[in-house]
Amino acid sequence: MTHRDPAGLDREDPLGPLRERFVGAGTDLVYLDGNSLGRPLAATAARMAAFVEQDWGTRLIRGWDEGWFDLPLTLGDELGRVVLGAGPGQTAVGDSTTVLLYKMLRALVAEARDRDPARVEIVVDTDNFPTDRYVVEGVAAETGAVVRWLEVPTDGGIEVEALTGVLGPTTAVVLASHVAYRSGHLLDLAALTAAAHAAGATVLADLCHSAGAVEVRLDAADVDVAVGCTYKYLNGGPGSPAYVYVARRLQERLRQPITGWMGHADPFAMGPGHTPATGMRRFLSGTPAVLAMQPLAATVALLDEVGVAAVREKSVGLTGYAVELADDLLAPLGVELATPRDPARRGGHVTLRHPAMREVVAALWRRDVLPDYRDPDGLRVGLAPLSTSYAEVRAGLVAVRDELVRVGQAGEA
Repeated sequence: MTHRDPAGLDREDPLGPLRERFVGAGTDLVYLDGNSLGRPLAATAARMAAFVEQDWGTRLIRGWDEGWFDLPLTLGDELGRVVLGAGPGQTAVGDSTTVLLYKMLRALVAEARDRDPARVEIVVDTDNFPTDRYVVEGVAAETGAVVRWLEVPTDGGIEVEALTGVLGPTTAVVLASHVAYRSGHLLDLAALTAAAHAAGATVLADLCHSAGAVEVRLDAADVDVAVGCTYKYLNGGPGSPAYVYVARRLQERLRQPITGWMGHADPFAMGPGHTPATGMRRFLSGTPAVLAMQPLAATVALLDEVGVAAVREKSVGLTGYAVELADDLLAPLGVELATPRDPARRGGHVTLRHPAMREVVAALWRRDVLPDYRDPDGLRVGLAPLSTSYAEVRAGLVAVRDELVRVGQAGEA
């Protein structure tokens, strides 16, 4: 055995005590799926109760004038400041990730065509998350745009050198995930954006698997538009609202396609025709999900307390430890690492491949060990830096080893 002692790593971990702030973290359940659904903060339960009893229960309709109406923008600014590296007035919370991807891709395609009718191509990689690919295909069908597929390996992701080979005078938009959902590959977002801009294209970044585990610097990277969910590393809960970032320089040039009343310059005039609001409000559509924003607000406050740089350091430590354990415990059983070894090229999760992983994951769930499965043959270890311990990582990968041994023995019988 060459791996380090998890108890010692947990004692030395400056973020270790934060684990106690999460519901259920003190149980024997091993949770290795924080990149799909984060644990709830204990503070969220208190916050939700207070909201129901006070803000909603006593203020009632007055709440809209007392902060609810602006919450998508005020919480968006906090999220931008603390997590996204975004200055004020560029982030809003609302809708689902899919809806926001659709809205922003449609807007960017139209903006590119307004600038140059020859710009008709949407570039997306073949291993991007299914929703991203489906939205691209749908928008292309609606607008007459052309999908330009960038081939990437399922154990890697977009490399900027390969991207430049498909960029050109017909490129309108590049849609890319900051961290690849399958492999955990971490994209050089600044380099990708620079390459796209050099070709006259804009960038739509998907931050679903990065924000909250990886340092994101949207302003510094000169990203045009970004969208992300809040139920993974941001602990917003099942179906919590997504968020959108639009660089200030683009806001007045983009026409979002779902022109609801909340994006109107004067929503309560309720008059004929839609006049878009200025700034980020123009990208809102329907009534904000005020209740559903409360868990996100609790996590943003916690991240503000500890700093995303410390979270990223813990994430690198956890994923590095998972790789170390996989090499020690699982590689002798034929398990292959399907995630970059270089921590600078790795996000917050690790994918391990073996032909038996689908069966192994099902067996682990029956044992209260919860990773997830992704084709082909991938067990994905999602490590939430604020709530996952090193001991939990070791317990989970020991359980993976035991199930692989059991499956092998069953196959020999």
